[in-house]
This record gives sequence, C-alpha cells and structure tokens, in this order.
Amino acid sequence: MSACVPTHATDSAHASRDHEPHAPPPGKFRKFRKFRIAGADVSASIAVFLIALPLSLGIALATGAPLQAGLVAAAVGGLVVGWLGGSPLQVSGPAAGLTVVTADLIHQYGWRTTCAITVLAGIAQLGLGCLRVARSALAVSPAVVHGMLAGIGVTIAVAQLHIVLGGTPQSSVLDNLRALPAQLADAQPSALSISALTLAVLLLWPRIPGRTGRVLRVVPAPLVSVAAATAVAVFAGLSVAKVDLPSWSSHALAGLPEGPVLGLIAAVLTTTLVCSVQSLLGAVAVDKLVSGRRDVLPGGGRSDLNRELLGQGAANAVSGVLGGLPVAGVAVRSVANVRAGAVSRNSTMMHGVWVVVAALLLVPLLELIPLAALAALVMAVGIQMVSLNHIRTITRHREILVYATTTLGVVFLGVLEGVAIGVAVAVAVALHRLARTRITHIEEDGVHHVRVRGQLTFLAVPRLSRALHLAPQGAAIIVELDGSFMDHAAYEALQCWQDAHTAQGGTVEVTGRAGTRIAEPASASHSCCRPWTAWRNHHCDRPQETPQGEERPSGYQLASGISAFQRNTAPHVRGELARLAREGQQPSQLFLTCADSRLVTSMITSSGPGDLFVVRNVGNLVPLPGAESGDDSVAAAIEYAVDVLQVRSITVCGHSGCGAMQALLNTPPGGAQTPLKRWLRHGTPSLERMAAHQKEGWARLAGRAPADAVEQLCLTNVVQQLEHLRGHESVARRMAEGSLELHGMYFHVGEAQAYLLTESQDDVFDQVTPSPHEGSPREEPPARVKV
Repeated sequence: MSACVPTHATDSAHASRDHEPHAPPPGKFRKFRKFRIAGADVSASIAVFLIALPLSLGIALATGAPLQAGLVAAAVGGLVVGWLGGSPLQVSGPAAGLTVVTADLIHQYGWRTTCAITVLAGIAQLGLGCLRVARSALAVSPAVVHGMLAGIGVTIAVAQLHIVLGGTPQSSVLDNLRALPAQLADAQPSALSISALTLAVLLLWPRIPGRTGRVLRVVPAPLVSVAAATAVAVFAGLSVAKVDLPSWSSHALAGLPEGPVLGLIAAVLTTTLVCSVQSLLGAVAVDKLVSGRRDVLPGGGRSDLNRELLGQGAANAVSGVLGGLPVAGVAVRSVANVRAGAVSRNSTMMHGVWVVVAALLLVPLLELIPLAALAALVMAVGIQMVSLNHIRTITRHREILVYATTTLGVVFLGVLEGVAIGVAVAVAVALHRLARTRITHIEEDGVHHVRVRGQLTFLAVPRLSRALHLAPQGAAIIVELDGSFMDHAAYEALQCWQDAHTAQGGTVEVTGRAGTRIAEPASASHSCCRPWTAWRNHHCDRPQETPQGEERPSGYQLASGISAFQRNTAPHVRGELARLAREGQQPSQLFLTCADSRLVTSMITSSGPGDLFVVRNVGNLVPLPGAESGDDSVAAAIEYAVDVLQVRSITVCGHSGCGAMQALLNTPPGGAQTPLKRWLRHGTPSLERMAAHQKEGWARLAGRAPADAVEQLCLTNVVQQLEHLRGHESVARRMAEGSLELHGMYFHVGEAQAYLLTESQDDVFDQVTPSPHEGSPREEPPARVKV
C-alpha cells in the first residue's frame, strides 16, 4: 500500500534547516557530490539562447536603451534568477511587457537614472519577497493582467511599425498614430523589404509540413527570421540601419537618480509591479507545463513564489547596477525551455553563459543585423500579446469590460494608470455581481417558496425580509438558496426570522436547489478551509507548530476538529441527528469503497447523516461467499444492509491511484503471508479477469483506454467485485425480487470526476456531468447510467 503524504510548497523560511528530499544526511565527513549537468539541460539552454539573443537586442531597440543593455539583462536574468529564483525552469530576461515602461522612463529621466530606478525596483522586490507576499500578487484579476499585457502589446506594435517603415517612433501611441500616414507615404523600400522578409519567415517557419518541417523547427523561428534578413541585407548590399554595439569600455552604468521624488517613486512602483506580476504569473504557468512530467530533477518542480520574487529582485538590482534593462520572467523563453526538455535550473543558467560569450565574442556578427529586422520581430511579439484565446476566455467569464478598460488605459494613459483603472473596474464589477441577487416568492399547493438566486449579502437583506414576510403566520415555507456566499448580516436576518416563524407555529425548511443541504456559514477561524468541512490536512493554520516553534501534541488536530464541530456544526445538525436517534437509521444504499483517505464519500455523493451505509476496506474488495477469508466483516455488513436495513442499492466504488491495486500488481506470488497479502488475495480474480480482457480490448473510461495497468486493474476490480456481490445469497434473492440494484463507480481523484458503470457487454465507465443551473448556459444532460 502506498501512503498518502501531504506535500506543501517550499517554505523559504525553513529552507535553511530542511534538507532536499534526495540530499544525503548532514554529517562532518559527508563527501561532496559531483556537479553534473544533464544533456537535456545543455540542448535546452542552446535553444533558449538562440531565441533570447535576437529578442534581447530587439527589446533594447524598442525601449531606446543601449543595445548592450538587452544583452546584460539577458545574461543577468539567466545567471542570477536561474541560481536564486524559485521557479527553476522559468527563463528571465528583458521582457516585452516592460518595454513601454522602460521606454517612458528613458524618455523622462535618461538612461543612467533608469538604471537606478531598476536597482530600486529590485530592492523593492527583495523587500516584498522577505515579507512573503508573493501569493498576494496572484489575487489580481486575470482580466487586468491580460488587459495590461494587451495594452503594452498594442503600444509596442504601433511604435515598432515606424521603424519597420524606416522611420523613428514618437513618444506616445497617439503621436505615433498621428504620424503614421506621413510615415507610410515616406516609407523606405529597403527597410520595408527587410521587415517583410523577417515577418514572413517568422510566420511560415513553424508551418513547414512533413518530416522536413519537424527537423527544421529545431532551430527557433526568431533566429531564422533575423538570420535570413541579415543575410539578404549583406549580400544584396541594402542601405539600412544596423546594430551598433560600442565598446564595452564605454558602456553606461547606473547613476544617482535625478528628478522629482514623487515621479521617481511612481516609476519604481510601476517597474516593481509589472516585473513582479509578470514573473509570478509566468512561474505559475510554467508549473502547469511541467505538472505531468516525471523527468524534472529535484528542485525543478513546483515553484516557490516568494523565492522567485527574491531572485527577480536580486537580478534587477544587479542588472541595473551593470547598466542593463529591467528583468522579468519571459513566457516565450520559458515555454521554449520546457518544450526543449529542460530538467533543472542548469539550462536557465547556461543560457546566460551563452549570452555572455556571444556579447564578448560575436560582436562583429551582431553588428550585421538590420534594425528593421529586430523591429519587425518585436512588433510580432507585441501583436501576439493581444491573445484571442484570452479574449474568448474573459468573454465567457463576463469580464470583457475589465479587459477593455485596462487595455485602453494602458494604451492612452500609461501602465500604472491603466492597471489602476482596471483594478477599479474589476472591483466595481465584483460588487455589482455581489449585490445583484434575485429573490422571488411563490405559493405552490399551500407551501410558500422563497427562492434566492445569487450571493446573499447585507445589500439583499431588505428584499429578503420583504419576501419572507409575504407568507402568513403558521404557513409552511421552503427557503431555497442558490449561491455560494452568505454574509453574517444575511445569516442573522434569516435565522431570526426562522426562529420567530417557528415560534408562531409555522414550519421552515432551508435548502439549496433540488433540496440539497445548505452548510452553515464558516466561522472566521476557518474561513480559509474547504467549504464542505472545517477539517483539512493539518488544518488551515498548520497547528502542528505553536507560534514559538514548539511542536504541538499529536492529538491536537483531533481535538481541534472536534471543538470546531461542537462550535460550528453541531448546533445546526442536532435536530436532524436527534430524529435519526429516535427513528433509527434508514439508509437508501450500501456504499462499499476503499479505505483511502482521499475518498470522502459524503462529498462525492452529496449525502449526509443517515443516507449511506458505508463499508470501507483496503481495495474495496468483496470476498466470495463461502471462501475461507479469515474475515467475515464485509459479508456481515452486506447481510445486515440487505436483510435488516433493506437498502435499495449497493455501489462498489474504486478510485484512481489505488495503493491496493498497485500492490496486487507488484507483489510476486509466494513469500511470507502477511495480513495484507492474505487480504489482497481476494483481488486475484480481478487480475485474472484483466488478463483475459486484454485479448479482447481494454475497459473503457469515458471513451478512452485506461492510462496504465493500475487504472485498468482498478476498473476491472469494480466489475469483478460486483460479480462477487451477486454470489451472496441475500443479494441474489433481493435482485431476483427486483428490489435491489447494483452499481459500479470509479472516482478519479486528480480530476475530481465520478464515472458510473453502464450496462453493456463491454466494461464501460461513463462520465457523470453536472446538470445546468437555472439561468446558466445550457449544458449536456447528465449521462444516463444503469447496471
């Protein structure tokens, strides 16, 4: 059996005293491990370098900074963030999202002061990382973030269009738009042809079909497009402006900040905001890309966002001091790094080394690149920042207003102003949704129904009170709540009215839609917990340690959970439990499932006290009747449920990642007979059934084959245990009478998705889909399942 061990994000506060999972124990005579670099990291670093080199020069060109500044930022982003950052596979460097901010700073304060602002922004990021507020940045609405990036992309594209045409961009979007007609009339054919060639190669290179295309696509499209444009410009002898890299001895470093104090503070805050949000969101995106990979080395998996913020802060401070552009996580390079097969932070660091080598040794080649090619490359990046997929997603979530206002604010007012407007609109939309609650009152067959659709807050209390008092005294009333939130004011108003109405002889039933139970509002102390219970892995506040760092007794979790039940839940279920105590249990079904701690039967089936008669064992096994099992507990439970409790159905529920099935597959026959081995032999018929079915075809799971042999055995085991159930005399008798049904169920833990076994000649598990709520878009009806 496999044990379920809770995993937590790396805590940088404990990193100094915790050891890596695969690190040897500390000791005085511990040998140093050899430093090794995986071959996958070497190839990935080269792929990322080939993308980073032209993009870094292009972004430096777009900001108006010295071109060396882009190379400095790329090298520092690779080496410093790669070494210190908390997202090992994310690649940092000069980002297109920072282009508008940096260009505005250079225009207002000059290059040396901009470098000083970058240093101060890095120090601010270090402070935020020490305060451990990285997760708070993720609270910003995605519509605001994507709107900000779209606005920056539009600004970049409009500005670079002037360079593509052979001209010089203006300082603002409006000025660039006003000057565009004159620039079109005065376009330089050589610059325009180079730009057109760059865009054509950039667009067509990833679309080369066939095996040849797969081989050629190993070389990144940005490098190919810039190399092709450079080759044409050189061999055709075109007169176009080219990259100019002065001697490193004349490279400008950071100076003391000069300018109005309030303006400098606003500049530092803007740079800090954009760098931090873009880097943290990029780290989360990289986590999603590598979540299914098993080749990532220790330390290359889930990101530590606070450590990532510290790494980005250190890189910005170093980059600013050395005269480089601001640094942030770059989506294009990070995706390329992951797709190239990087397995650790070594690939990120090595890409920084290659940038340093190129900056020192390849200057003659770099100075052949036409500026129009770099401008076309950056313009394409800017256009790609306006993502149609993001717009479709945001439209589905009805946040297009937030997206549009943020985009327009960034384009016409500036990044900080646009983000502020977007946040304000997002808050206004959220408040509008929170306040928009529909309350209706109807009478059906003498029963008054008060239906509440939406969030129930203090803003809706007056309308709720009017609807409740429409019912006469002593009437039977059903209050249906269809919302995920009820604040204290609404709860108090509903509770006080309910007490008064029942005191006058009336009856009140508070339900959700379709009669489901409504949980009481969570207390403040458990507001961070899951909505179905106050219990959580190690509790919300991690009570195993006291504030002084002393370890709490092991019984604290149990006592704390019981205390929370007595305080919050017991007052609301006491009446129902008292009725069950008087009338006895009358469950409708026997639910037989695995002992795995991740299976919460009441949560999966939306059931409560008295609904299910639950039997749990290792592997959800049903021993054959008459077999000498040494344990008749399952048979006794079946007999009691079927003959005494008269349940109407029996469900056998398996689940993904079952440790019992894994042990059944991996345990060789023979050997010492431990209690676990003796029990698992009841699953041997499932193994034999699976072997027989392999010749006929796999059992299907919602139209697909099982992911692996363990999942196949889990599915087969459910079918086999249903066969064992039919062998029990009490079950066979009730089924012959037509008063008992058997159901097979499979729960995929990672997907939180339930599947029911359908009646067919093949073993097919169909997905159970949710039914639509009133007022929501129509969905497919739930799968009709029977056995």
